[in-house]
Amino acid sequence: MGLDMYLSAKRYLSPYDEKDILISNKIREAAGETFDLSVKFLRFEAAYWRKANAIHKWFVNNVQNGKDDCQEYEVATEQLQELLNTVNQVLKENELALTLLPTGSGFFFGDTSYDEYYFDDLRYTKERLEYLLKNVSDDYWFIYRASW
Repeated sequence: MGLDMYLSAKRYLSPYDEKDILISNKIREAAGETFDLSVKFLRFEAAYWRKANAIHKWFVNNVQNGKDDCQEYEVATEQLQELLNTVNQVLKENELALTLLPTGSGFFFGDTSYDEYYFDDLRYTKERLEYLLKNVSDDYWFIYRASW
């Protein structure tokens, strides 16, 4: 039990696009076609964090309008860029952590220290967001959800 955080990338598969039809057919094939399967979306896990409460707090404050309710929230690429910029600032100047990316406490949210684990979470976030912002096409949108 604890804070698990998921960032997914999702896109619509058009029934009129040859490439999308191929993808849809391959998914149906992999499912064994034991039932009539209509594949409308492609979704993959883009990032996963465990007890990275500062990152979660950022999403709650900047994406979820302060509402921490374990629901899915759409995240604009501009918001991901903003998070990346904040992470980069804190990694460059560690003393900004308390003001720019403070930890958050909660039910099984983990440690609230600004220790090596905190900065490991920031480095992972930086790595994932840089990759996603550079490599994921504009056809996808992002969704954040946390559970505990």
